[in-house]
Amino acid sequence: MSGSDRRTRPKSTDEQLTLTAAPSVETSAPIEPASGPDEEEEDEFETIDGIDATSSGSASVTSSIYAHTYENGRRYQCFKNGRYPIPNDDSEQDREDMKHAMMLELTDGELFYAPIGDHPQSIVDIGTGTVGDRYPSARVRGIDLTPIQPTWVPPNVDFLIDDCEKDWLMEDCDFVHLRFMIIILRNVPTVMENAFKSLRPGGWIELQELCAEPLCDDNTMPDDDPVKYMYDLAGQAFGKFGMDVTLPKRLEPLLHNAGFRNIQVVVKKVPIGVWAKNKTLRLIGLYQKMAILDLMPALAGRPFSALGLSPEESQVTLAFARKGLDDYKRHRYFNYYFWYAQKPMS
Repeated sequence: MSGSDRRTRPKSTDEQLTLTAAPSVETSAPIEPASGPDEEEEDEFETIDGIDATSSGSASVTSSIYAHTYENGRRYQCFKNGRYPIPNDDSEQDREDMKHAMMLELTDGELFYAPIGDHPQSIVDIGTGTVGDRYPSARVRGIDLTPIQPTWVPPNVDFLIDDCEKDWLMEDCDFVHLRFMIIILRNVPTVMENAFKSLRPGGWIELQELCAEPLCDDNTMPDDDPVKYMYDLAGQAFGKFGMDVTLPKRLEPLLHNAGFRNIQVVVKKVPIGVWAKNKTLRLIGLYQKMAILDLMPALAGRPFSALGLSPEESQVTLAFARKGLDDYKRHRYFNYYFWYAQKPMS
């Protein structure tokens, strides 16, 4: 695998499941930075564009829930009182497509780590719906709070515009997959319980999540770093909406309390920017930097407004962070967590 990661391999699904949680998450090795200015050039990646991570197929998405509202030139969903603080417009969808491409680079093209076998029959995909092409014989149900799915999807995929924190109707599923969802949910235990009830005995859940706190292993990121400061504010802002941006590193007890066993985790370090020596990590770091830049206008909307920041204060904060992202002498990174766990056979 590319990148710096720690993986705990699962037992076979045929083995007796243990009733103990996974061991504590270990810290993975530091990312090696480029050794000199010549290795930090971004030019080889600057022409990358037109990434197409959307699905194609022959079935049309249909839904009557298409209400939106507009604030500061950005579109937000209205379903469930518009509680999601990030826009759902085309710019945000482009950012999600780019993040999908980044995740495929990070995982060497794997969509997930859970050992679900080659022929799952029923999959629930929360917030994404990207696994239909990989498993054409499976029925894939995508659940999303907002109607922003592609017009054309694989024929084995359908979408339900609904709140995954409410009761689910699905049952006897082989796999439940969530990506970039935990930090925007208010009631994570309920979602875990819903997933557990929907799975057949022996079925798997996987959660792929960014822990949104910039970290550094070599003391090159000071406490007053502008990117760190922006994310500190973002964490406070999302807290106003009942969300926790650092929860991904603490999912083990929530999975265990929901009834899951054989809990495993992969932790990968993702550089912010192109400071890493490894070429694949530099590309991943560029994706991450671009995702942050595209996120900034959204932070200046509902999140920073919830903190009482004026538009001028928000723009100053973002300007310093934007400039800080270009400083590759500061070796910032995020931890990405891939949690997967199994419903006991009995």
